[in-house]
Amino acid sequence: MTSKVYVALRVKAAPARAFGAFVEEIGAWWRPNPLFQTTPRAPGQLAFEAGEGGRLTETLANGKVFEIGRILHWAPPDRLVFSWRQANFPPDLHTEVEVRFDPIGEETRVSIEHRGFTRVPVESAARHSFPDAVLQMRLADFWRSQLAALGAGV
Repeated sequence: MTSKVYVALRVKAAPARAFGAFVEEIGAWWRPNPLFQTTPRAPGQLAFEAGEGGRLTETLANGKVFEIGRILHWAPPDRLVFSWRQANFPPDLHTEVEVRFDPIGEETRVSIEHRGFTRVPVESAARHSFPDAVLQMRLADFWRSQLAALGAGV
């Protein structure tokens, strides 16, 4: 299996607006997905803490906070890289998500590269017993859905 999934979508916004919407408004546009849950409970509210070392968290209705990942690279309005952890990942396992915001005329191409699923053991529940190609297709569908929701919100 290749170790990454890449998806991209153009949004009708400048890179600064697209970057801002991605990190500051993620709680408004994010769409939970049962295959790629970040917590084992009902979905909560996602939020980024700005800057390198900041966290991507999900706050549940009961107030409990689950850390999905840490910001590894923070370069507004061009690039964001953060670690990613799902509830059903083995302990201490993270993958990595890179988001780029490239100007294309009056729009911005927002691209997401999610890498590192080869580190998720074959027997892990995070793979849902899918063969590698199916898992990657589902992961790509997940990120396309998220980008479409972002695009509708900017």
